[in-house]
Amino acid sequence: MEPRPPNSPTAVPSGTVALPKRLIPLRRPPLLSVVDGRFVPEAMPRATLDAVNAAWEALRVRVPRAHDGPMLHVLGTSRNGHGGVTIHCIQTSYRFHAVGREGIDTGVRPIGVKAVCFTPNGQILMARRGEETLNYPGMWEFAPAGTLEPGVAPADMILRELREETGWTASAPPVARALAFDPVARSWEVIYVIDVLPPAVPVETWECAELRAVNLDEWPQPLTSIAVQMLPIVEAERRARSK
Repeated sequence: MEPRPPNSPTAVPSGTVALPKRLIPLRRPPLLSVVDGRFVPEAMPRATLDAVNAAWEALRVRVPRAHDGPMLHVLGTSRNGHGGVTIHCIQTSYRFHAVGREGIDTGVRPIGVKAVCFTPNGQILMARRGEETLNYPGMWEFAPAGTLEPGVAPADMILRELREETGWTASAPPVARALAFDPVARSWEVIYVIDVLPPAVPVETWECAELRAVNLDEWPQPLTSIAVQMLPIVEAERRARSK
């Protein structure tokens, strides 16, 4: 089932810039509401289990590192008061989402986490995605990022991704700033702002081909679609920090 897109915000916090239509500004952490059961696209004409499994095997030939596993599918979102949102989910399998790259859209829309990380000198962490990644190969995004796993809180997930993808550590708890929809990856993303400290020893991951700390507005190119959506968050944060 296609997630219900949120309405465009009619007002944003003082000092921020206008936000894209499918980006909901947050004043408090999002709530996850996970219903019982498991989503399987068996009733969809072009997304039978046989078709999905065949497409999944074809995808794994192109992307050998692709790994199936449990994930959450977003059924919809709803406001839960001023500056809050509830994300309604059900558990499913990663392959049901991944086969969209093989032309089979099962309607699965995962929930992910992303962050804008500020270094002690005010730079921003950015990563160039590896060529073997499923979405946006070779493009630049704000680091870190990841897909939320069932049973893991979004804030805990982004801290784990920060450690595993960058080696940097948080100097303060992550702050949820927005929920956005990525039209290319077909996923919902909880976006955080985190102040970070550098690692003692750099880390390497296949998902991240290169990691940089860059000055604001000196963004490496090309940027992913979701990174472009996140630029207003960076601008709002810059304004708040300059006061």
